[in-house]
Amino acid sequence: MANATFKIVVLISGNGSNLQSLIDRKITGKRSQYEITAVISNKSDAHGLERAKAANIPVVVIDHTKHDTRQDFDTELIRVIDLLSPSLIVLAGFMRILTAAFVNHFQKRLINIHPSLLPLYPGTNTHQRALDAGEKQHGVSVHYVTEELDGGPVIARSKVHIDPEDDAESLSKKVLASEHLLYPQVVSWFAQGRIKLKEDKVYLDNKVLPSHGFTLKHTLRA
Repeated sequence: MANATFKIVVLISGNGSNLQSLIDRKITGKRSQYEITAVISNKSDAHGLERAKAANIPVVVIDHTKHDTRQDFDTELIRVIDLLSPSLIVLAGFMRILTAAFVNHFQKRLINIHPSLLPLYPGTNTHQRALDAGEKQHGVSVHYVTEELDGGPVIARSKVHIDPEDDAESLSKKVLASEHLLYPQVVSWFAQGRIKLKEDKVYLDNKVLPSHGFTLKHTLRA
């Protein structure tokens, strides 16, 4: 993308540690080329809002409890995001189930990060489910958002090893560390124009990726 600025909007509901990783990568990354134009939260007390303010990023609160229906909330969210005209909407711990109208409105411009190696363990409680299944590896995936919960095309993922002494808490910490490396990398690839979605297939540098996406090594940095 030459010298163009790639605008993103980040949606959060809580602590915002993935937001912080995006902020930190923007500060230190020589080729990130993205600008966080706003952080939007459905909760006024989300700590991620303080992270954004500390980085001089505009914040918007759209309180879901002030809207009668999920559709009403999503309609307002669409209106606000459209005013910002981002190239990419990044879900970073946004704890809302989005309506089909919202997902379709931002088709191909909406991504999420999920704490499992998709298609394994969509939904919640992923770490304990992986342990209960006797998995040797676990991890995190970044995917396009579709109407199917955690079912959109996978862009990239990162693996962590499950050790015999791991419990859900220790495994969660491992996965979160991987999230903080993976998400900024993928957003940077979008900013560089390297990611495309064609007929439900994800392309990186014009090469189609396998169904599980690109597997990121923790040492990769571009």
